[in-house]
Parts: sequence; structure tokens; C-alpha cells
Amino acid sequence: MFRFFANIFGYLLSIINNIVGNYGLAIILFTIIIKLIMLPLSIKQQKTMKKSAILQEKMKVLQFKYKNNPEQLNKEMMDLYKSENMSPFSGCLSSILQIILLISIFYMVRFPLTYMERIDNSKIDTYIQQLKDDGVPVSQAYSEIDIIREIDSLKQHFPDDKNLHNVNINMKFLGLDLSKIPEQNLQDWTVYIIPILYIISTFISMKITTAMQNKVNKKPDVIDITNENSENKEENKENGENDMEDAMAQANKTMSWLMPIMSVSISLVAPLGLALYWLVNNILMIGERLILNKVVKD
Repeated sequence: MFRFFANIFGYLLSIINNIVGNYGLAIILFTIIIKLIMLPLSIKQQKTMKKSAILQEKMKVLQFKYKNNPEQLNKEMMDLYKSENMSPFSGCLSSILQIILLISIFYMVRFPLTYMERIDNSKIDTYIQQLKDDGVPVSQAYSEIDIIREIDSLKQHFPDDKNLHNVNINMKFLGLDLSKIPEQNLQDWTVYIIPILYIISTFISMKITTAMQNKVNKKPDVIDITNENSENKEENKENGENDMEDAMAQANKTMSWLMPIMSVSISLVAPLGLALYWLVNNILMIGERLILNKVVKD
């Protein structure tokens, strides 16, 4: 499945790269296009976040009312989701799509000759063997990146090879080499620029998201529901009725940290092109959330 999407993304990125002639600029435009395609889902997610806050307060009432009748509680909660036109798994779709995008684009960046240039694997193996014969170190994980880096040398060995002469991936961008891998270039300070900017943008994004969720949770209509059952709520706390809710909140918090940590870890062992995609995606996400928060109504 990931290779299927990597093929589609690679085809799109190749078209953009052939137009602009720069890998870094192509990734930025590619990220913008993907973000626009995902915009309807982002709008739906924003609406879901706002509705979920009110829904959680109504669930507290049900949890108290049917605390001694688990079967009826489950039925009432499912009826509540149905009446609000929401699914208990409404937040899962976004997480699944993020994981698919993450792994598929990682494949695409890792194997640009396969997914962008559509070069046959047997040809790629021939190039790798030639580089090894020349004494050039070839990374097992990023062999296609090494081929691009040594393409001028390979053209001398294969002067009539149209594949090599048609490969047009300019990985220089704003003084940075997007083919470099931080783990393999620890002495080069430039390889840390994009990952550091990505980390900063990630914390800004998380801070904005948390602030928005807190703002939604403090809405007057939500507070009214809680006030009507203030005594019940206090008793719920004493009896541990909110354990399920706390567990869900903790799970969401864990996921909000897990994805950035995983992405940062991968960005240190992957070509900078991947980190650039994540950085641009984060910047667009921040702008998107700020705009949608103003535009999207409950």
C-alpha cells in the first residue's frame, strides 16, 4: 500500500520538479498541493474537535446516570454519537492518513530514482555495482541518493545511457544539499538547520492546538451543561467515573507527542528532503489551523 502511494506521490513530484528544475522548490509546491487535497478532511477535523468538547460533557452526565448499568450506558453513548452525527473513531482516520503519508513519502524520498524517475531496478543495481567497483561507498539504505550524488562519474561509464542523462534532480536548495543525511554528516552544521526548524515548528503547532482545545472546552454552553450536574460531577470524581475519559485524553496526548518524536528521529537518519517536507507541512498546518479556527463554525 505504501509503495502504491509512493508511486503516485513520486509521479506528482517528478512533474513539479521537471517544471521548476529544483528539488527543494518542488517539495514545497508538492507539500502545498497535498495540503490542498487534504483540506476537506482538515475542515472536518476542526469541526469534530469543537463538537467533541460538548459531546464529552454530555457523556459525563450519562456516565453518572448509568454508572451502575454498563450495558445501558454503552447504548446511551452510542445513541448520543448517532444523534450528534459523530463516530467514536472519528479522530482515527486523520491519524491513519498521517501515518500513510509519513511512510509513503519516506519511501519516495528514499528511492527517488524508483518513484520519481521510474528507472528499472536492474539498472539501479548496475549503477550501484559500478560505484562499488570504483571504490565509492554506497549506503545500503540510501543507495539511490548516492547514485544521484555520483551521477557525473556514472555518465562517464555509461555515456549512452538515457536513464542517467534524463535524471534531472537538482538537490541544492538555498545553500543546502537536500541529499545529505544528518547521521552521515555530523560535522556539517548545515544538516541540522532544517531538523531544528522542524522541531521548533512542531512545538509551536502543538502549543496552538492545545490552546485551541482549551478554548473550546471553556465555551459557555459546555460550562452550563457541567453546572447543571455539578454535584454529580463531584461524585463522579470520587467514584472514578472519569477514568475512561482520562485514559482517552492521555492516549491523545501520547499520540500528539509520539508523531513529532518519531518524525524527528527519522529526519536525523533520512535525507534532508524529507525533513524539508515535514517543515513546510508544519508551517502550512499552523496557518491552516489559525484560519480554520476563525472560519469554521460549530
